[in-house]
Amino acid sequence: MTADGKIAKNSDHFPNWTSKEDKKMFAEVTKEHGAVIMGDKTFFTFPKPLSDRLNVVFTLLENPPETENVKWVTGEPEKVLLELKKMGYKSAVLGGGTYMNSQFLERKLIDEIWLTIEPKIFGDGLGVFSGDFNIDLKLLGVEKINENSVVVKYKVMN
Repeated sequence: MTADGKIAKNSDHFPNWTSKEDKKMFAEVTKEHGAVIMGDKTFFTFPKPLSDRLNVVFTLLENPPETENVKWVTGEPEKVLLELKKMGYKSAVLGGGTYMNSQFLERKLIDEIWLTIEPKIFGDGLGVFSGDFNIDLKLLGVEKINENSVVVKYKVMN
C-alpha cells in the first residue's frame, strides 16, 4: 500500500507501482500457502493468472472463462474456505482488493495482516479496507525489504 493507505488509484489500476521486493515476497508467500484469494477486479489487473498456486477468484460473472490454475467462486467466504480445506489447503493468502478484504475482515476470517508500505502517495484511491470497523491488532514485526519499503505484520485480535 502507499504511505497514505491506498492499494490502487481505482479498480482497474495495474499494480506495477510496488517494489520488486514486494512482488518477490508476495510470490514466495502465496506459493508457500498454495492458494491466493481475490476478487475478480483484482484478478483482472494481472496480465495472466499467478502461476504455481491456485488463484481463487470471487466473481459475479455468469460464465467466467475456463482458465488454468483458476477456481472461480461465488457465495459466502466461509463456504469457499471449507471447500479449500477439503481440497487439502491448510491456509490461503487473501490478496484483495478492498471489497474482498472487507468481507473477510467483517466475518473474522483474517488471522494476520501483512502490509508492505511503499514510498508513494495517491491521495484519492482504494483503501485496504472499506466500511466501519473497530478491529484491534497486535504488532508481530516490521521488516525493511529495501531502501524505502517496509513490511508491517499484525495479528488480528478480534
